[in-house]
Amino acid sequence: MKVWMECAGRKMHLMGRKLIGMGMRKEPGIDGILVTVGLCIIALLLCVVMKDSLKAFIETIVNAMTSEAQNILKGVSS
Repeated sequence: MKVWMECAGRKMHLMGRKLIGMGMRKEPGIDGILVTVGLCIIALLLCVVMKDSLKAFIETIVNAMTSEAQNILKGVSS
């Protein structure tokens, strides 16, 4: 009986390891593609919904960078 229990215990251990190995195995799938497409859809929705504020934000950044560049160029030419 003791030998049978040890044998059954080993088999259960091996089955558990095999099951864990099957669950942790990486398979080529569409998970990455779905995540990428989902993020692109979210980005598009944000661009559509926040179009005006995004435009104002970009204009503010461009104006600030332009004035900073002009100040730098004025300092170089002086």
